[in-house]
Amino acid sequence: MADDRLIVALDVPNVVQGLELANRLGDAVSFYKIGLGMLTGGGLALANELKQEQGKRIFLDMKLFDIGATVEAAVRGFSNFQLDFLTVHGDPQVVAAAAQGKSGGLKILAVTVLTSLDRADLDANMIRPGDLSEIALERAARALEAGADGVIASPHEAAAIRALPQAKGRLIVTPGVRPAGAALGDQKRVATPAQAITDGVDHIVVGRPIWQADDPRAAAEAVVAEMGRA
Repeated sequence: MADDRLIVALDVPNVVQGLELANRLGDAVSFYKIGLGMLTGGGLALANELKQEQGKRIFLDMKLFDIGATVEAAVRGFSNFQLDFLTVHGDPQVVAAAAQGKSGGLKILAVTVLTSLDRADLDANMIRPGDLSEIALERAARALEAGADGVIASPHEAAAIRALPQAKGRLIVTPGVRPAGAALGDQKRVATPAQAITDGVDHIVVGRPIWQADDPRAAAEAVVAEMGRA
């Protein structure tokens, strides 16, 4: 069995390329993330194919944010696809609505602060002053209290979130994970796979370092091996 602590982000344009990549990765990967950019390229069809026909686990990364009734209805609809994870923004009222709408084994993950943002970005977005990590920690605590099954957070905040009383038995999933020597791309708060696991993360999300590699399967196996050294 593949190590499902690794979630590979299928950040490719459409379902055809997504299936091609999944076929190249084969049994080296058992968990995939499908994001908003893939939605109009057949993302839900891809999720269904990978889940129902290939037995993979699926993380649908929609980062939902809207009024409570709309979020609840959207989550209820997504629950019909038998997904494993679904993201919403970590605002407590959004999380609470998502928790009401979920069914089956779907787990709601709340986004704390995007890993592509730093303090300057928060200032530009008029987010309150303060240390970015402390803001992420506070958002994580409030989201978990509101009913989230886990949080999406930078590896920089993972250890502090894991120490929260509210985080007991909950999931921490981290994007912004880069193998040693990999390009950062648009990520600003990153860590290696081994460091993320050491800090208490349950799942890491890796995209470009795998799907842009000449040999994606070998790249995925290298990430798993690096996690194993944690």
